[in-house]
Amino acid sequence: MANTNLANAKTAKNDEFYTQYADIQKEINAYLDYDPNVFRGKTVLLPCDDPEWSNFTKFFAQNFELLGLKKLISTSYAPESKKYKVPYQPTLFETSQPYFDNDKSKTHGKIFVLTHDVTGDNRIDINDLQWQYLEGDGDFRSKEIRKLRDEADVVITNPPFSLFREFVAWLMDSGKLFIIIGNMNAITYRDIFPLLKENKMWLGNGFQNGNAYFRIESPKFEYAAGVYDEKTKLVKFRNCCWFTNIDHGRRHQPLKLMTMADNFKHSKHKEIRENKRYEHYDNFDAIDIPYTDAIPSDYEGVMGVPISFMDKYCPEQFEIVWRGGDIEWCEKECDFYTPPSKERAEYYKKQDKTWRIQNPYVLDEQGNAVVVYQRILIRKKQS
Repeated sequence: MANTNLANAKTAKNDEFYTQYADIQKEINAYLDYDPNVFRGKTVLLPCDDPEWSNFTKFFAQNFELLGLKKLISTSYAPESKKYKVPYQPTLFETSQPYFDNDKSKTHGKIFVLTHDVTGDNRIDINDLQWQYLEGDGDFRSKEIRKLRDEADVVITNPPFSLFREFVAWLMDSGKLFIIIGNMNAITYRDIFPLLKENKMWLGNGFQNGNAYFRIESPKFEYAAGVYDEKTKLVKFRNCCWFTNIDHGRRHQPLKLMTMADNFKHSKHKEIRENKRYEHYDNFDAIDIPYTDAIPSDYEGVMGVPISFMDKYCPEQFEIVWRGGDIEWCEKECDFYTPPSKERAEYYKKQDKTWRIQNPYVLDEQGNAVVVYQRILIRKKQS
């Protein structure tokens, strides 16, 4: 499965997934449709990049004048500093320059800068990029790259999958605008979810039909049929999304919903039509909504919805209350996923200990706790 391979890549520190030009163009156009001047007069930084042939660098360099950019900065990470090693060969673009250094090519990152017309053709584009070696390896956590971050107005990139949490913290520390790619499961991360809940970050416009295609040079894992194309070197993921703090129109489009009664009659999901009810959690005062399109329009209480809801979340329509998995009480010996029995909970209480609430759960006919999938708890906003 594609998502399994994404997890494997994260474990192996295989962060070499390269974004397609069409996906970048589609996403950026969504922000321009909402505000045509969103990038005008801005300095854009593209860290964690490979500027010689990166589609991020290519897109913003080719559209420099159209976007009205002030400055474009793109930086790369030194090949020898990467934990996931692949065969490295300097590009002809680099080796043809008089200041090419074979040792620095491996141990130093590179910086590409675009500000003005260098070639004299009366236009500013990719041919006007000027580059040099960085002093260090290009790690985004270095003082050198932090200084570039602080100079920029907007940070845009596909950051390393294995360092996503740290990269987001790096962004939030700067207070800059950003557009980045990440695993949708990051929604549930303890240090990411509060940012979504407080509207400090939200999901972007999204990939076409929910499918993200990345180019990968040297696949280390076997992919399921239909996931990796050996001819194009493209691998498909269905669990990737854009994260941003820049507004776009789709974010303010409310979900079109049916009433609870109409869901029981007309829902496309068989179990909802047959059960004619929503399960109520035993450990939280909320009902379970297994599908985003089954959210009832006339329910005023708290509802647990799948994490995919965040891709359709309209802050004017709903408020986010909580997410399953948040730590309310903590006891080290408590099972992570299984709710404690009443006897065990009482034992903790007598021992002056506490226990951990995890995902919301319901009780089956025998009274056993059945944990549902990851849920986000939401409430409809009053008109």
